[in-house]
Amino acid sequence: MEPYQKSAKVFKALCDPKRLAILEQLRSGEKCACVLQAPMDLTQSGLSYHMKILCDSGIVDSRQEGKWMYYRLSEIGRDKAVKLLLSLTTPDVEKAGDPL
Repeated sequence: MEPYQKSAKVFKALCDPKRLAILEQLRSGEKCACVLQAPMDLTQSGLSYHMKILCDSGIVDSRQEGKWMYYRLSEIGRDKAVKLLLSLTTPDVEKAGDPL
């Protein structure tokens, strides 16, 4: 089960409507936590919870500037998530006995 732990973090990040809405906001570029919080009607601790899950998945990167946290989409994380989904859902032709 160990190899699946990291993969599960990606899917956990994508399985919540609030986190999907956060990702949608980040599509237009880096945002301060204070900007993300207001339209989501989240408390600071609620936003922090969701951002930790998104950052742990690798889909979102963060940086701190003074007392503010800034978040942006990670191209590397996105590409890994796409590859993961493809690897889990694409039939293994060799094992199925189909010659390439």
